[in-house]
Amino acid sequence: MKIIYTAEALATGEGRNGHARTSDGKLDVNLAIPTEMGGNGEGANPEQLFAAGYAACFHSALQMVARQEGADVSDSAVGARVGIGPTDAGGFALAVTLEV
Repeated sequence: MKIIYTAEALATGEGRNGHARTSDGKLDVNLAIPTEMGGNGEGANPEQLFAAGYAACFHSALQMVARQEGADVSDSAVGARVGIGPTDAGGFALAVTLEV
C-alpha cells in the first residue's frame, strides 16, 4: 500500500476519561465514559468518534462509486452505529451498523 496521508492523534489523561488531540489541532476533545457504561457522559467517547469517521469514509466511497456509475446520490447520507461490549473471551469488541 502506498500511504498518501497519515493522521496522528494523542490521547492523554485517564484513557476514556481523558483528552484527545490530533497533531494539527483540528480535533481537540475531552473524552468521557458514556453514562451507559457507568461514566458521567460529559465528553465525547471513542465510539462516537469512530462512528463519525466511519460514516464519512463510507459516504465518500459511495459517492465515488456513484460518480463512476453515473448515479445521482446527491441527497445521500450515511449513518453509523457503533456498539461496544464484552466478548466471551474476556475482552471487548465493536459492532458497526451502517445505514445508507
